[in-house]
Amino acid sequence: MEIGFCGPGLMGAPMIRHLLRAGHTVHVWNRTRAKAEALAAHGAKVVDTPRELAGRCDAVLLCLADAAAVEQTVFGPAGLLDAGGDPAPRRVRWIVDHSSIPPAATRALARRAAELTGETSGEMSGEPAGESALRAGAGAAPEAGAALAATGREAAVSAAPASSASSAAPADTPATAPIGWIDAPVSGGVAGAQAGTLAVMAGGATADVEAVRPLLAAYAARVTHMGDIGAGQTAKLCNQTIVTATIAAIAEAVSLAARSGIDAARLPEALAGGWADSVLLQSFVPRMTQGGFAPIGALRTFQKDIDTVAATAYETGTPMPVASTVQQLLRLGAAMGLGEADFSAFIDILQTPRGDARQ
Repeated sequence: MEIGFCGPGLMGAPMIRHLLRAGHTVHVWNRTRAKAEALAAHGAKVVDTPRELAGRCDAVLLCLADAAAVEQTVFGPAGLLDAGGDPAPRRVRWIVDHSSIPPAATRALARRAAELTGETSGEMSGEPAGESALRAGAGAAPEAGAALAATGREAAVSAAPASSASSAAPADTPATAPIGWIDAPVSGGVAGAQAGTLAVMAGGATADVEAVRPLLAAYAARVTHMGDIGAGQTAKLCNQTIVTATIAAIAEAVSLAARSGIDAARLPEALAGGWADSVLLQSFVPRMTQGGFAPIGALRTFQKDIDTVAATAYETGTPMPVASTVQQLLRLGAAMGLGEADFSAFIDILQTPRGDARQ
């Protein structure tokens, strides 16, 4: 299968390498071309614009910073679905968005893509399409059942034999065929991307999710179909709620240990096998007590996600006092100039003139 990939960053680059090792042809675009060219040595083909991917690829995967970046990449000038006056046939059938963006923005983007590529407004339900819905982003109220209906596209894909799910779509796919949009945020961090063990939380029509599942298997240990479009993003918000609160609690524990006169660096050993043990504990205590580790993500990414959690909590009337406290810590970190610091910088946010937990 011919694959397009937009966004070969810390997460995207190892995902692309796994796709190449699985035998797929991968065309890569990135706003900073050097990041894409670095993958050419592994066999990736570099393109100049996302629009080039539409005529070459069966599926295009996105791993971008935020909803604005997704919108620009798909609908902007020379974007994936920008016609640009070129009558050349469109080949792409699926857009798989691994970015972490608000569920409401996902639904708006998917609707817009459907309207551009063959589905009528009667086949969609949920919020109004277009830029106003996208701008609402995290502030737009979620709707029940807002998703691409399976009508037409799902029936057509379902009619194919199950064994053909991973086969390439024909190059002469009509430009009027509707795009299948799958929101598929991931968890597992850079280590999971490198090991090919990511967890994918998917939202979209069942037939579309099943069609791309063999692709995702190249770098994911598990793909869970959570429901309609936007459901994957909602699951990722739940993930980020747990992850950020846990890392903040670990930072507090490290600070308490250090100020109480015990070796905080030995907490992973002391707590191993107990209820407090976790991948996060084992990963982040060394980062908080020793330093010198390569960054695995910027704190501003957590702030973006927890701001979306807070907005979604407001929309749904969900009390989330712990997430609210984490949000305030992240805002404090940004004010301290730590937005680009590693995720472990929660420990730096908690420091006062009394001392530093980093040994």
